[in-house]
Amino acid sequence: MSRAGRFKRLLNDGYDGRDLWSWSMFDFANSGYTTVVITAVFNAYFVSTVSNNADWATFLWTVILSISYLFAMVTGPSIGVFIDQSGPRKKMLFLSTVGCALATIGLGSINEGDIWLASILIIVSNYFFCIGENIIGSYLPDIAKKEGVGRVSGIGWGVGYIGGIVTLAISLFVVIKLQASGWGPSDYVPITMIITGAIFFVAALPTFFFLRERPCATTTESSERGTGYSWSIMLSGGKSFRDLRRFLWSTVFFQAGVQAVIAVAAIYAQQVMQFTFSQTIVLIMVVNITASLGSWIFGRVHDLLGHRRSLSFILSAWVFVTVFAWSSESVVSFWVVANLAGVFLGACQSNTRAFVAVLAPASRRAEIFGLWGLSVKCASILGPMVYGALTWILAGRHQDAILSLGVMFLVGLLLLIGVNESRGIAAANEASTKDR
Repeated sequence: MSRAGRFKRLLNDGYDGRDLWSWSMFDFANSGYTTVVITAVFNAYFVSTVSNNADWATFLWTVILSISYLFAMVTGPSIGVFIDQSGPRKKMLFLSTVGCALATIGLGSINEGDIWLASILIIVSNYFFCIGENIIGSYLPDIAKKEGVGRVSGIGWGVGYIGGIVTLAISLFVVIKLQASGWGPSDYVPITMIITGAIFFVAALPTFFFLRERPCATTTESSERGTGYSWSIMLSGGKSFRDLRRFLWSTVFFQAGVQAVIAVAAIYAQQVMQFTFSQTIVLIMVVNITASLGSWIFGRVHDLLGHRRSLSFILSAWVFVTVFAWSSESVVSFWVVANLAGVFLGACQSNTRAFVAVLAPASRRAEIFGLWGLSVKCASILGPMVYGALTWILAGRHQDAILSLGVMFLVGLLLLIGVNESRGIAAANEASTKDR
């Protein structure tokens, strides 16, 4: 079958390969931000240079991220309801892109001791990143058929990790060149921030030019729900969305582990394994490759096995990976565990977005993806904060703190077991019918 034919089997009527490419390009664009700023470069720079390796530096980094996630968690569902009611989805996506890109470029002015300014710019840039992630996710059920949503999500995440690799590779090239000229981290890290912000904005442009917009499906009745209704899905309320609600609470716990891995990976590599700055960047680049493979491979697995069954296997693997990481002392074993983590990172992220897509009523997609964002951002507070607090309490012993991540994955797995995928999809279809 031709490539166009394969896309036709995966995509809804009115969408084609160009839409899939332009949608995936946003993942390509924003992955550079998470890879360079949150995972590989600026987090380690913040701890080692901006905060001068203070005992509390890792904890402060997790607090700063948590503040930005808290803002996104509180406002995300409201923004989703507003988009469902009024339809300015692409405009809001553009505003979030510009906000994140400009704040990231602003990080190019950060030097040793600039803790306050660095904190503000991280909060702003990461907030806009989070909102954009919610909005771009809401396009997934528009573009993909239910039976192909796992593969389409996997394609998006796979392209995204390639974007992270490209941005990181350009940053590494700059770092190596400037290090050879005798420049230090306070000289070359700010330049990588400017590069990252510029790539984010430029790479996202195809999304705004070529991705087609589906008309808003919300009726007057559904538009009068208000944001309180959105929160009630998460916190209480009836049997209609019980499987969605349980999945979202499972997400809070297993994503806490994922977000902690993302937030402290470079810090762990440098503080525990004694990696140099360049070695850390190479490690994250290679892990992005394995994460991309995990997204692509498991995208098909999600559709074949079902989202809950596939995710249960992935979370079980994560528990094993965290125990393996705790026991790893050599550089070789750390490389092995890091790449295993990469495979299941890509698999987990593509599955989660696809699972939300099949559980979201057609008339409430931006709202439900805002709720998904709420869960992920709550996790992004819980995971890094617990890990950061433990490293502070344990006097910097990262290797002992990492066991907390295994507990988070295990709790998420136990909650996931109670999710009935078929019942959740039926509830979403019923809600769509009522709204119409």
